[in-house]
Amino acid sequence: MQDLDNTQFFKVQKDTESVVRDVIRSVYNALTEKGYNPVNQIVGYVMSGDPTYITSHKGARSLIMKVERDEIIEELLHFYIQKKINQ
Repeated sequence: MQDLDNTQFFKVQKDTESVVRDVIRSVYNALTEKGYNPVNQIVGYVMSGDPTYITSHKGARSLIMKVERDEIIEELLHFYIQKKINQ
């Protein structure tokens, strides 16, 4: 049984951050080239886990499935906090 009184720590390694960033960039570019709204499509994928939200153009679907969805969320949240909150 879990101890719900203590906070667990989660840390992503630096190498993972750069890989996730490159994956997001590649998927974003592929979605844009195919005429999709990349933000909507990536959100759909992250929320549902359904890879069909991502085009197979330029291997984007295979690429995004190589990283965990929680890693994508962490990278996006990290970027948002750096740019919008810690200006």
